[in-house]
Amino acid sequence: MAKQKIGYITLLVSDYDEAIAFYIHQLRFDLIEDTDLGDGKRWVLVAPPNAVESCVLLAKASSPHQEAYIGNQTGGRVFLFLHTDDFWRDYRDMQSRGIIFCEEPRVESYGTVVVFKDLYGNKWDLLELNKTR
Repeated sequence: MAKQKIGYITLLVSDYDEAIAFYIHQLRFDLIEDTDLGDGKRWVLVAPPNAVESCVLLAKASSPHQEAYIGNQTGGRVFLFLHTDDFWRDYRDMQSRGIIFCEEPRVESYGTVVVFKDLYGNKWDLLELNKTR
């Protein structure tokens, strides 16, 4: 049987450098790659610390049609799920770095979770799954 995985997920951004700054400084992600492709395009990958198996590809919108989806790639639903091994550590750190939360943290049957927004308004879950998952 073949082994597969999701490698990259594209996130539309309006500016490479502001997006990199947000993910590196406010979410503490690692910059995995930033390669100039010419004609104003770059290949920019970021990922949570020590988690390069799945990266976010920051892709600058290249048309008015694409620009319309910046910050709303999933029609207002949570787009990405940032798993953590210590919810309260990361929640407090994100608060101190100015991350905007949409709600108070809550405990669900599957774990502890809170919705936050990235710099463009895309919704994310910060999630610590129960140890049984």
